[in-house]
Amino acid sequence: DASGTFVQLRLGLAQTACRKRAPQRHCRVLESRRKPVCLACYKFDTSDVPKVLDKYHNCGPSHQLAVKEIRQRDEAECRAVEEAGKGGDTLYLPGMFAFSRGLPA
Repeated sequence: DASGTFVQLRLGLAQTACRKRAPQRHCRVLESRRKPVCLACYKFDTSDVPKVLDKYHNCGPSHQLAVKEIRQRDEAECRAVEEAGKGGDTLYLPGMFAFSRGLPA
């Protein structure tokens, strides 16, 4: 996309039996615990050192009560992030574009 790079990540988290203070390599996942799903959306510009134009992140609940509503809100928020920096909402500033004449062939 000419307005930048859009990235969407969906991560599933799981509670483990490991302690926070003593991290270990192999931790047993606790099956009966909550498992939230996190969604993150980022829009970067096209410069040499990319800057974040817009972002959204949310870790939804593990229960099924409001999952549909949260998913719809997340999708709407990510669409808004994806549209950041496109056409109509960008501001033209003098000197933003530079043109030069080509030399004769």
